[in-house]
Amino acid sequence: MNTKMILVIAAIIVVLGAGYAVARPGNFWNGMMGYGTGNGMMGGNGIGMMGGGMMSGYGPGIGMMGGGMMNGSGTANGMMGRNGIGMMGGSGMMTGDGSVYGNHCGANAATYGENSTPINIDEAKASVEQYLTKTGNNDLKIAEILQFENNFYAGIKEKSTGKYAFELLINKYTGAVVPEMGPNMMWNSKYGYMNTQETETKVTEEQALKNAQEYLDSTLPGTKVNGADDFYGYYTMEVTKDGNIYGMLSVNSYTGAVWYHGWHGTFEKVLEVE
Repeated sequence: MNTKMILVIAAIIVVLGAGYAVARPGNFWNGMMGYGTGNGMMGGNGIGMMGGGMMSGYGPGIGMMGGGMMNGSGTANGMMGRNGIGMMGGSGMMTGDGSVYGNHCGANAATYGENSTPINIDEAKASVEQYLTKTGNNDLKIAEILQFENNFYAGIKEKSTGKYAFELLINKYTGAVVPEMGPNMMWNSKYGYMNTQETETKVTEEQALKNAQEYLDSTLPGTKVNGADDFYGYYTMEVTKDGNIYGMLSVNSYTGAVWYHGWHGTFEKVLEVE
């Protein structure tokens, strides 16, 4: 995000803060800085900075640019996206129906034509391998590929450390590979956009699992987390229901904030690569 965009967002925050404080002084901190079970700055039942969506009504919004910047409510994800998936993903940036950028990783057949056929999980793996080759980093390898309704997901590890490096999404119709939005961009202290190179982990895996389960108990009763993948700056966990994968979420390893990955859709299958 460039300096100009940061300044614009900061200005909007100041205006919104002043207006909200005047209109609803008694609920300022529960609304502007966290609504209900929200975590982080502007969490409207959302998670992370601007979780629940800046100017978003409520609902399980997902982190900065999640829940939809200027979006009404519900589970939409993405900057100015409604029922979409990330900035320039799902329903796209500044569009409610994919009319600007379309479904970048939250693909569906309507986007590519009625006769379009999605790629299979092995083809998705091949796309990720090509992506990793182009990075020029020989220390990276695929840990797993998960197939969801809206996209494929790939967890990437460092060979030398065994630690998870970053997360990728693969378009189900084109095979295009992009960094996953959310924690992978905003919390990853080594490979993310907010590259801080912080190494100290303040939240243990045990505490992260506790935070995640408390979040699920309040927002998705009946779901559970078991085990966590350790990334730089956060943990990512599979969410299960009735013994089957239901979705994914992440927990910040410095703050303990929870961020649900609401862009995947229904789980379909997994390919363990290691």
